[in-house]
Formats: sequence, C-alpha cells, structure tokens
Amino acid sequence: MWLSLAFLSAALLGFYDVAKKQALKDNAVPVVLFLNTLFSTLLFSPLLISSELGLGWFDTSLWGFEPIDFAAHCKIALKSVIVLSSWVFGYIGIKHLPLTIVGPINATRPVLVLLGAFILFGERLNLVQWAGVGLSLMSIFLLSRAGRKEGINFVNNRWIMCVAAAAVLGAASGLYDRHIMRELEPLAVQSWYNLYQAVMMGITLVVILLCAGKESLRWHWSWAIPMISILLSAADMAYFVALSEGDAMISVVSMVRRGSVVVSFACGAMLFREKNLRAKAVDLVFILMGMVLLWLGSR
Repeated sequence: MWLSLAFLSAALLGFYDVAKKQALKDNAVPVVLFLNTLFSTLLFSPLLISSELGLGWFDTSLWGFEPIDFAAHCKIALKSVIVLSSWVFGYIGIKHLPLTIVGPINATRPVLVLLGAFILFGERLNLVQWAGVGLSLMSIFLLSRAGRKEGINFVNNRWIMCVAAAAVLGAASGLYDRHIMRELEPLAVQSWYNLYQAVMMGITLVVILLCAGKESLRWHWSWAIPMISILLSAADMAYFVALSEGDAMISVVSMVRRGSVVVSFACGAMLFREKNLRAKAVDLVFILMGMVLLWLGSR
C-alpha cells in the first residue's frame, strides 16, 4: 500500500511543479509562496478545528487526529522551517529555469536521502532496488549534461544553486519525516505545518513590504496559484500516510516520488515549449526503468 501511495504522490508532484511554473510567471516569489501556504492552511482548517476542539466533525480513525502537546508542536515547527526554506530556494530556481532542468536536479534528493537512511535508520536495499537506484543516478547525470546545451552552467549559475539548495533541504525534510511519522499522526503534521508556514510567510511579506516597498511584491491572479496548494496537499497526504506504515522505506518512497520528473517533463515540452527535448527524452527512459525496478524490488 505504501508504495502505491508513493507513486500517486509522484504524479501529483509532477503537476504541482507545472502549476508552480505557471503561477510564478510574472509574479513575485514571496507572494505566490504565501498564497500557497495560506490556501493549504484553509484546506486543512476544518480538520484542525475539529480535532483540536474535539468537535467530532470527522472520523478520528481516518481524517481526524488527537490534540498534540508542546513537544509535538516544536517538532512540527522545525519541519515547517526546513520545508519553507526548501520551498523558497525551489520557487526561485523554478521561476528562472526550464522544468526539464529543474526536475533532474530535484531527482538527486533520493540519493541524499539514501545516504541518510543508511546512517540514521539502518535501511538496506536488495539487489533489484540497487539496480533501480543505479539507473536513476545515471539518468540524473545524463539529464544534467543535457542542460549544458542550453547554455546553463551548472557550476556558476545562481538559479542552479538555488535548486540544489532546495534539493538538500528537501532531503533533510524527508529524513526528518521518517523520524516524526513514527510518533505523530500524518494529518496532524500536515495541518499544523501548513499553518506555521502561512504565519512565517505572512511575517516575511510584511518585512519585505516595509523594507522594499510594493514594487518588490508585484503579482497578478492566476488559477495556477490555488492549484499549487491543492496538488501539493494531496501529494503530501499520500506521502505522509505512506511513511506512517511500519514497513515503509524512506529511501524507496523518496526515489519513487522523484518520478514526478516524468510528468513535469511532458508538461514542460507540451505547455512551455522547452528545448533539447530529444536528448532529455532518452534520458527519461532510465528514470522510468529505475522506478519499475524499485517497484519490483519492493513487492
């Protein structure tokens, strides 16, 4: 069950990247990020209110959760800081780079998570899963090389550095998720960390407004903005529930979720008319083969 949820999360994340790319067109990153966290908070507010006030609007065994203590709030607040930091870097990068470049960089997250999972959780992969990891790593390398044909220097480009920072922070969040999901209910984490992030971004907007003025926060409405929240909330829900299962492996879940690059690649080609698609399409085959091997090795 947890592996099926991981694949569902991957598909939703692919469309989430597309919505981000569209929403950030001619819009300031802080505004879009604030609205994303705000809409996500509103989506989960009925669950939060019902569970915290004991109103019983939802079935506790499925949609509800018990009130959490101060220590749990501290753990969720830390996750909020890690995730929001990753999003800030990621939004900046995806605003200025093609989706077909951002996806492969994000696909390095499972490699970082794998190293952390070895050290922290003692997870081990079987031979078939290792073959899937190897193919995925090969695809990352080849896709990164393809970016050079578009004049993107991976060493000196600041937008590449932003996406790389987002990948590192995202990997840290994945490892931390595996730790707290053993203690906290998934919906409690998701509901509270959305709220914390909305508050953090609200404060950030006020600071930017006072220091830099309205011109730095220019934006226009796009229906892609609320779609970011909807798609991300659904993807995260599938992800958290997957990790809450006792036999879930964070290294496999994280690798499968990077399969979202296939969805974002296809949309980048069809919607945004990105370049150098033939070479990148060949490399995507390696990602697909890697995902299949990971699935077979986890059965």
